[in-house]
Amino acid sequence: MAESLPEINDHSINVINRKEINISGVDDVIGFDESTIVINTEGGKMAVEGEGLQITVLDVESGRLSATGKINSVVYVDKEQKNRGFFSRLLK
Repeated sequence: MAESLPEINDHSINVINRKEINISGVDDVIGFDESTIVINTEGGKMAVEGEGLQITVLDVESGRLSATGKINSVVYVDKEQKNRGFFSRLLK
């Protein structure tokens, strides 16, 4: 049985050559450093992992975030998943 997803208002992710990421529908940045950016989005909690990450644009009013660096992964983190492994440390 497929799980129904909550309604998402204007949320998108664009990764360019693994060197830049642009995200719309950003509600808040929970935390960040050079290897991880944790974000609340219209689509749920998200973690961007990489190397040398730098936030270049953060406009919560319009819901936009851009970052540069080496993008290794983009993961949505559900509440059920946050008790497991790496993400449990990020989302405490």
